[in-house]
Amino acid sequence: MNYLRYHWFDLAIALVIALAGALYITQPSGMTLLLWLSLGSLFLHQIEEWRYPGYFPGMLNTALFSSDIPDRYPLNTNSGMIVNVFFGWGSYVLAALFWQQAIWLAFATMMVSIGNIVAHTIIFNIKGKTLYNPGLITSWLCFAPIVYFFFDMVITENLASRLDWALGICFGLILNYFGVYKMIIWLADKDTPYVFSRRFLIPTERQLPHE
Repeated sequence: MNYLRYHWFDLAIALVIALAGALYITQPSGMTLLLWLSLGSLFLHQIEEWRYPGYFPGMLNTALFSSDIPDRYPLNTNSGMIVNVFFGWGSYVLAALFWQQAIWLAFATMMVSIGNIVAHTIIFNIKGKTLYNPGLITSWLCFAPIVYFFFDMVITENLASRLDWALGICFGLILNYFGVYKMIIWLADKDTPYVFSRRFLIPTERQLPHE
């Protein structure tokens, strides 16, 4: 488990390659294809955030929370894994597998994607006084077009009821708030052993001492 805390995003690299191969072999179409591509977009987004350039954790702790120990607080390697793997991968996989029975699950993941677009484009750049932060490129190249095609397909093909819309949007807001933001807060610990290495920090902070 400890290895996974520090390398789950490297597994995402292998998973996005495996997913591409599986889609090439099975050749799904329509909403099924779109939602598997949505999972792939999540993998790519996480790779940009956590592997290359990979300083999303330090940027989040510094820009959003003004942390004086951005290598561990409030986001740490444990909460990062839980948010991204259990809530992130879990919800996107369930949406792709069961959208025909519960399309509101797919709505919820689209709300998470929209949340990422807004956060990386506006919130993180304003808070960090930057024009770029890790995750911004994939938010627009991957999440944005998938979100557009999802809602276009849902409306054009009349795939969802009013209840589906309501459930999906509500669950999406819950995922964004409780599955991401509050989970980081709940698992925050200044004395945590789950500390990020220097490469996860904003480049200008990597030489600064952090107790």
